[in-house]
Amino acid sequence: MSLDPVAPGTLALAEEFGLSKDEYQLILAKLGRTPNVTELGIFSVMWSEHCSYKSTRVHLAKFPTKAPHVIYGPGENAGAIDIGGGLAAIFKMESHNHPSFIEPYQGAATGVGGILRDVFTMGARPVALMNALRFGAPEHPKTRRLVDGVVSGIAGYGNCVGVPTVGGETNFDARYNGNILVNVFCLGIAPRDRIFTSAAKGAGNPVVYVGAKTGRDGIHGATMASAEFSDDSEAQRPTVQVGDPFLEKLLIEACLELMATDAIIGIQDMGAAGLTSSSVEMASKGEAGIELDLDKVPAREEGMTPYEFMLSESQERMLMVLKPGREPEAKRIFDKWGLDAAVIGVTTDTGRLALRWHGDIVCDLPLGPLADEAPKYERPYVQPLKAIPLTHAEEARLVSDYPGFAASIAKLMASPDMASKRWIWEQYDRHVMGDTVADSGSDAAIVRLYGTPRALAMTCDVTPRYVEADAYEGGKQAVAEAWRNLTAVGAKPLAVTDNLNFGNPQRPEIMGQIVEAIEGMAEACRALAFPVISGNVSLYNETNGQAILPTPAIGGVGVIDNLERRATADALKSGDVVVLVGDADGHLGQSLYARELFGFGGAAPKVDLTLEKKNGDFVRALIADGLVRAAHDLSDGGLASAAAEMALSADVGVKLGYQGDLSDAAFLYGEDQARYLVALRPEALQTLERRAREAGVSFLVVGEAEGRDLSYIGAAGNRESLSLEDLRKAHEGWLPAYMKAAH
Repeated sequence: MSLDPVAPGTLALAEEFGLSKDEYQLILAKLGRTPNVTELGIFSVMWSEHCSYKSTRVHLAKFPTKAPHVIYGPGENAGAIDIGGGLAAIFKMESHNHPSFIEPYQGAATGVGGILRDVFTMGARPVALMNALRFGAPEHPKTRRLVDGVVSGIAGYGNCVGVPTVGGETNFDARYNGNILVNVFCLGIAPRDRIFTSAAKGAGNPVVYVGAKTGRDGIHGATMASAEFSDDSEAQRPTVQVGDPFLEKLLIEACLELMATDAIIGIQDMGAAGLTSSSVEMASKGEAGIELDLDKVPAREEGMTPYEFMLSESQERMLMVLKPGREPEAKRIFDKWGLDAAVIGVTTDTGRLALRWHGDIVCDLPLGPLADEAPKYERPYVQPLKAIPLTHAEEARLVSDYPGFAASIAKLMASPDMASKRWIWEQYDRHVMGDTVADSGSDAAIVRLYGTPRALAMTCDVTPRYVEADAYEGGKQAVAEAWRNLTAVGAKPLAVTDNLNFGNPQRPEIMGQIVEAIEGMAEACRALAFPVISGNVSLYNETNGQAILPTPAIGGVGVIDNLERRATADALKSGDVVVLVGDADGHLGQSLYARELFGFGGAAPKVDLTLEKKNGDFVRALIADGLVRAAHDLSDGGLASAAAEMALSADVGVKLGYQGDLSDAAFLYGEDQARYLVALRPEALQTLERRAREAGVSFLVVGEAEGRDLSYIGAAGNRESLSLEDLRKAHEGWLPAYMKAAH
């Protein structure tokens, strides 16, 4: 099959490029002719799921995206919010799932590079990175190698580029055996009045290429990311890009220096679909046209064709449109930083993408069909099945076979999902730039706004087993937990970015999960005044028809106005009273206790958004008034796990006790939502009690901080304890031991 760039693009080639027969016929109809190979390649990447969101655009419109503090919502390279003091926070979350499974080091590394470019493209200096990782079952033969490669790739890129990696989450499940998830988040800070967008407005303006030279790496990466895997996925290794963090650091500095002038009209990074997506998106958003001379594109390899130039996903590249006459100024800046900068084209008023090569026009396409007129599907879906609630017999067994406090908490805290991820995050430079106040051990990471008493808090959250058990409630819970984690450190939650990871949307049951999860997320965002300002959809995450767990990850950001009034789990002090804020109903369905100790599932916990807001606002006010300095939200593992994490992070023992109607197992490990564990000095307890009564908030004194043990006295009066030393060994020992084991 010919890849001559001007040969006719056949149906067979279209299908090889990932287009359907109907989509090929639509292209013929829109053009009134047969496209050539280059043009067909351009259509294939712009109409890929990764670039067009063709299966989800209808449903993504359900998200609330506006608020007085939202500057830019979805549609730009990243979202932007006003955080006061003349500053904006710019952030986004993206996936690099398929590349990271094929080539874990470079897949993860270039994911970090890409999300950094999304943020600094808008004029922001990146100040924090996070990641959300999902791997297969620990016993699967590929898992250990994938963990090692992905973590090394994230560390290798982030550490070298000089931006701290401050937080994230890591889970293991057999459903990710054939398709891991690597979601990356970046946040940057920009002057409120100096934010850049991608729109290339006006005709006759120079189009300038800057950064690394273009090679053949990553060709059809966007298409590969829009198809499910099969047993021969390893053969797609050439579609994975190769990154250079040192060059990216130079690119950041050069772009920010040029941005300090008024030379730039529009700027866009070359991410998925490379030169194609950047040029098409800039011209279409600016309601202009664009003409490029591909002979002028800096090339790393000999004999590259228009098809290869346009579809390459070589890293560390940007496209910008400048004011006429400012090219020499830009060239001087990029020469200073040792980077290529070349004028490769001009904006036009034609509304078309035209490509010249060796003096000939080799592509002439209308922009509409490539951008706003791309296919938008309302795919058929069925209501996803909900998990069956635990039977009475299963509920009874969870209580009757409860192995006791010491044995159960030790097992849970050493389970793959709950075990310390220190082995991972200690490989990341978490404190470069000097403004990290709290990192991976905190509910939310905290980064100081340099030179002020204020800070930003950020978190990544989702509980995939809840989403599979009930996509609507699971979607609500993902947003609510992100909101809760920000609240737990004393931050006012401001906005959300998301990364929706699902299987094949052409399967009605998977599309049903997507729709239900989005609707649950949207309801929670509305109820909590937590708008969605950016995001990413990653579909076709399945291998041989086996889909991943539905994983709509949430990146939440909030602001702390006074760093002196914050709360973290490690601020627990001996003598503190430990108080549960929220109701203890003992919901054990889908709990880690039920799964890890008994192999049970059950129904996901319900999320009462009114209660979430009431309890969260109450806790945040306690922190703001200085009454609480140690806090932790309750999620996986319930109250006992939250207490264990607080005790370990502060290195102070905690004595827990309960005399109510619930069983010990339900009280300790129930995963009811809208709950926090807070610690305060005994003299502040009366104030908390009064304020809780006034606000109508449920609370229960559940223990005190003291000694070197984690202990529990149940309703029967029996006391069990586990030393912090033994608990720490269990909690921190699993992952290092796993990674040291023979391959």
